[in-house]
Amino acid sequence: MDAVEAANSGHPGMPMGMADVATVLFQRYLKFDAADPKWPDRDRFVLSAGHGSMLLYAALHLTGYARPTIEDIKAFRQVGSPCAGHPENFELPGVECTTGPLGQGLAMAVGMAIAERHLNAEFGDALVDHRTWVVAGDGCLMEGVNHEAIGIAGHLKLGRLIVLWDDNKITIDGPISLSSSEDIPARFRATGWHVVECDGHDEADISRAFDEAITDERPTLVRCKTIIGKGAPNFQGTSKTHGSPLGADEVAAARETLGWRHPAFEVPDDIRETWLTAGKRGVGPHSQWQQRVKNSSNAAELSRRMAGDLPASFSLDAHIQGLISDPKKIATRTASQLALDAINAALPETVGGSADLTPSNNTLTKGLEDLNADNYGGRYIRYGIREFGMAAAMNGLALHGGVIPYGGTFLVFSDYARPAIRLSALQRARVVYVMTHDSIGLGEDGPTHQPVEHVMSLRLIPNLEVWRPCDAVETAEAWGAAVARRDGPSLLALSRQNLAQLSTGGAAMGGYRLMAAKAPRKVVLIASGSEVELAVAVREALEAEGFGGDVVSMPCWSRFDAQSQEYCDDILPPDILRVSIEAGVTTGWERYTGIHGLRFGLDRFGASGPAGDLFKHFGLTAAAIVPQILERLNAN
Repeated sequence: MDAVEAANSGHPGMPMGMADVATVLFQRYLKFDAADPKWPDRDRFVLSAGHGSMLLYAALHLTGYARPTIEDIKAFRQVGSPCAGHPENFELPGVECTTGPLGQGLAMAVGMAIAERHLNAEFGDALVDHRTWVVAGDGCLMEGVNHEAIGIAGHLKLGRLIVLWDDNKITIDGPISLSSSEDIPARFRATGWHVVECDGHDEADISRAFDEAITDERPTLVRCKTIIGKGAPNFQGTSKTHGSPLGADEVAAARETLGWRHPAFEVPDDIRETWLTAGKRGVGPHSQWQQRVKNSSNAAELSRRMAGDLPASFSLDAHIQGLISDPKKIATRTASQLALDAINAALPETVGGSADLTPSNNTLTKGLEDLNADNYGGRYIRYGIREFGMAAAMNGLALHGGVIPYGGTFLVFSDYARPAIRLSALQRARVVYVMTHDSIGLGEDGPTHQPVEHVMSLRLIPNLEVWRPCDAVETAEAWGAAVARRDGPSLLALSRQNLAQLSTGGAAMGGYRLMAAKAPRKVVLIASGSEVELAVAVREALEAEGFGGDVVSMPCWSRFDAQSQEYCDDILPPDILRVSIEAGVTTGWERYTGIHGLRFGLDRFGASGPAGDLFKHFGLTAAAIVPQILERLNAN
């Protein structure tokens, strides 16, 4: 209440309404050690209703985490404070994931619960045995991703997952009845969940509900019936407490109602001691766990995986050299599967999956078993037609630690997953997205399935490495970079159609000179993916006319942009005609061609027809492009 008031911004209602539930959870049930927030076998706590961030900051401070300090909390929502408006996992230990976009926290918690069961299957109860707790509000349960997430959790029977529903019957607009009349407990039961109810302001009843949840083998929804803004005598139970400060008068009235005689941000010693004692409950279990690890033959392997380190022996060099020695004209989605064959055999931490497109995405490799309710040790998840749920669950898998998740769908369906992809990047989560059928080259399925704006729009997301490799070698290099990357996600946009093998390496630079001009250089042709082959054909025609041309393959813009200015100027000389070729929107290529360069692409939706016919129809052929380049060159 005081932090929101000091910031003159925030959401006091949910923290006040769920304070009783959080007290029972943190003081009696949640397994953690405030002195070691990264203890691998701690319970995971996810505040899916991220707007109530002060609830989490208060709990972390009171239980003895090094931060947030009381000064951090006084600076709630201010620049430089780790107490951001919504919880951010990179700001504070104890914040397991970044939440605020409603529903995604719960969906990420599903991934964390999957990771726990998966690692438990390999390392056993002695080393991996914890729960995932979630606080979710009405908004979290309305969002579409919630339906996808709880379906996955129910199907996988994730009994270590417990969701605490803040059932306060209020949204920003007013009473829930304005917009919803669904039977939420019935929906959860229908997907295989256990449901229990409690009075969210009665500690004994809360404990009873938690005990029932813990003993049930199914994931549990605990319906906590609460009063939003409890304690604010004039505003509680109304939307006035949801998303704005209470105001000085109501804060004073709430202090009177609650019998709280202390100044803002002052915690009496006896109360602070009670909370600090609760924060030390995990010291004993943590010490016992450390002893079990010390005595385990699996200690080094578990430590390696949780640290995110790859085995020292891991390399794709042999696979890449094999491709160079025996070139293959194959689709990059097929090349991806070949790379995954090598990766999955060498990295036991990879867990793959697909949103019901396994035969098309080529994400299943030999030797992988399904991860399901009967086999948590499997390494392949059948997510069903749930792109958003899959992407959010992969974020949870990655953030839990010990797992490198990858999952596939069609590139056009990245629209369904985009909010989770954005959170992957924001949270610096090590997730790999395998997006196949990357252009009009997919053919007859037509414009509903042909991505034209998708690659470019995905490139706009900060900290997302978007790869569009041109052949099997570049695909393998992209995979090597993706699994090695520790500070963010990668997305591979892969072709359905077969592509000639052109590269002998260089993709790690993001962009590189694939072919150098033979005649005096007059043009640089820049392309990605399937259009690199087209750029090579254009180059050959220009060379025949006496105009030398370089071909630059640009599989990953962000990687190229990270290179030195000297390197970039060498690859893309500023004083020469630069031409981009990509079967997608041309917006954005100006950064490489310059405003006076040429850009060939598709600034409209595609059409239904065979791939070859479509490239001709849209002018993406050497016969159509070469005359336009010659006209520009001759004009100069």
